[in-house]
Amino acid sequence: MRAVVQRVTSASVTIDRSVVGAIGAGLLVLLGVAVDDDPHDEVQMAEKLANLRIFADDDGMMNRSVIDAGGSVLVVSQFTLLGDTRKGRRPSFVAAARGDEANARYESVVARLRALGLTVETGRFGADMAVALVNDGPVTILIDTKKAF
Repeated sequence: MRAVVQRVTSASVTIDRSVVGAIGAGLLVLLGVAVDDDPHDEVQMAEKLANLRIFADDDGMMNRSVIDAGGSVLVVSQFTLLGDTRKGRRPSFVAAARGDEANARYESVVARLRALGLTVETGRFGADMAVALVNDGPVTILIDTKKAF
């Protein structure tokens, strides 16, 4: 499972000119599910996202999690994060999980974040989405549960 995590002051997802998910301060998470992901990856990703200390404390140091900061999370599915560009000019997406399996794992991460007490908004799995954000910092973190980087 792979994620691009951005600390934001606001973020939203629009589908067909309608906002389907929006948050104020918190995390925008672009989440890609791999073919070899399992429930352990779901738990690991949710725990990492909820507890990642990238919000400023009273001294301006990145020592607070999104939970500590009272922020929200917007999770958007993005299979292209599993694109392999090592060969040729067209990415290969064979490592990305397909359809129902990918959606189930995506929904599981969302449910796990909510179970941890977070307010979570989402895009719509498989839809053509427009994502808007104001990156705070900017702070952008990459997470891969297989530790590929």
